[in-house]
Amino acid sequence: MGFDRNTLIGFGLLAVLLMGMFWQTTTTQKAQMAEKKRISDSIAALQPKVDSLAQKQQQAVYEQKKDSVNAGDFVAFAGGEETFSYVENDVMKLTFSNKGGWLKKVELKNFKGPDSGLVVLSGSPKDNFNYVVRTGAGVSQDVNRLFFSPAVITKNADGSQTISYQIAAEGKSLSHAFLVPKDNYMVDANIKLDGADQFISKQSLNFTWDVLARRQQHDKKYENNQTRLVVETDNEYDYFSAASGVTKTFGTATKWIGLKQHFFNSTLLANNAQGFSNVTAAVVSMPDTVHNEIAVMQVNASMQIPAGNVVEVPLRLYYGPNEYKLLKSYDNDMHNIVDLGSGITAFVKYINRGIIMPVFNMLNNLFGTAGMGWSILVLTIFIRLLITPLTYSSYKSAAKMKALRPDIEKLNEKFGDNAQAKSMEQMKLYREAGVNPAGGCLPALMQIPIFFALFAFFNSNIALRGVPFLWADDLSNYDSIAQLPFTIPFYGDHVSLFTITAVITSFAISLYSMNSAPDTGNPMMKYMPYIFPFMMLFFFNSMPAALTWYYTVSNIITLLLQFVIQNYVIDNDKIHEQIKANRAAPKKKSKLQERIAQMQESQRKLEEMKKRSQGK
Repeated sequence: MGFDRNTLIGFGLLAVLLMGMFWQTTTTQKAQMAEKKRISDSIAALQPKVDSLAQKQQQAVYEQKKDSVNAGDFVAFAGGEETFSYVENDVMKLTFSNKGGWLKKVELKNFKGPDSGLVVLSGSPKDNFNYVVRTGAGVSQDVNRLFFSPAVITKNADGSQTISYQIAAEGKSLSHAFLVPKDNYMVDANIKLDGADQFISKQSLNFTWDVLARRQQHDKKYENNQTRLVVETDNEYDYFSAASGVTKTFGTATKWIGLKQHFFNSTLLANNAQGFSNVTAAVVSMPDTVHNEIAVMQVNASMQIPAGNVVEVPLRLYYGPNEYKLLKSYDNDMHNIVDLGSGITAFVKYINRGIIMPVFNMLNNLFGTAGMGWSILVLTIFIRLLITPLTYSSYKSAAKMKALRPDIEKLNEKFGDNAQAKSMEQMKLYREAGVNPAGGCLPALMQIPIFFALFAFFNSNIALRGVPFLWADDLSNYDSIAQLPFTIPFYGDHVSLFTITAVITSFAISLYSMNSAPDTGNPMMKYMPYIFPFMMLFFFNSMPAALTWYYTVSNIITLLLQFVIQNYVIDNDKIHEQIKANRAAPKKKSKLQERIAQMQESQRKLEEMKKRSQGK
């Protein structure tokens, strides 16, 4: 098989034209954007200047007066200076603020961000937790505008720490207490209302929670596609993509709600049996022009509290990694946040949880983090051994088809362009030889779930994050050996070497398979070896290096298996003898075969009648 010289020249010219078109389009767009910016800057320079400092000062005075009025009985806490308190455990650093008496920022000690600093969750002006309380007769105030008394930090016997804030006046008080565990990411938060009937009405605390997803990965576009609103409501887990932007209302038994990024999540949990009610959540991704922000989530919800003058509202805050084992330990379905299979391929999560993940973890314990690339190699070998019976069955079917290749070629010469007659004779040949032409398809189809399982596994495994291997700096991110000065549509602005090795080995498999298969006479079939590898080049270029490394190893193993099985395991002489015996034995058609034969015969007669009528 192969291309003639004219075809190759044509494809070469087409490739040159396409690259020229991409370069021209990119250059034109850059020039247009530069001109647009120049005009915009010129207009801005002509506009009158505004004394923004004076405006800010006037606004600050206005807000201070407004806060003093709305603070009511708590006017002593209406103004002040924001001060921070710090609590640190084995896995994170927490920053608390007296303004609102709430958790301000979380830094994860075991994870680095794209700027090489610690991963930071929360802490931006867009992050906020708030609820409104009655502070006096006819006045209410946002809690996050009140300045609580200085924090009280207590170290407990089990290694945990408690930090608490309080405001008190006129025989009533409001306090926030946080229990920080010794070596965990889950923080208990408790709101205590002493004088609850004066603070709130209808035994319901209504709150808002705003969360900003900061950029934590090098590839912002890919991270944006992985960012979701996640929720457990009415005992069902659900998720919604931030990329499309959604607003959702949930049921009366919402246990938790959060913003999941690629490898981290920020989640608010109800620490009672009833959960949250009247939950409305909106999530939207940030524009590409905003470099270090991925998405914003806004939550409005309420929580029923028991009757009484002194009541507590128990909450939990999780700011941490999407580690399956850790989230599973909380026994609240948060492990579903780790996307090991979702949508139409949700069933593959059971393959990941039951087989792939335990084997990979065992290999990691053996090789260690530094040898994770070799763990992937051994995992690939394990999987290929697991599906060896399917592989053997597929290759055996291919060997039978190869044995019939001379007969198929004779049929192609005999019937030429008469596809109907050729198809009928081919089916007859397969039936006589006892060969199923689709015999290699079923084993291949049965391997598809494993394909999707590994695709999900390598995309969601935080253990790969930041781990280098060979030339790849990070197995959870694409490997780049060259940065392009322009962006190729659907491909990107970089060159992934693991993607290239996966494409080349995939191309080799296709060529080997095509050379082993009989010539069907279909001219389109000769292009098939080029289509899938070409698609892979675009689809996998921005995929994690762990995934493209896996496919490279898997393809190499496939090539070796094809060579060994077809040359040393499968007895071609025995297959020829078996086919000869099958063709010599009397055949009894099944009902299905009889129906197919009748349909083909009817079709043949119709075509002959058509030709005769056209000849007249």
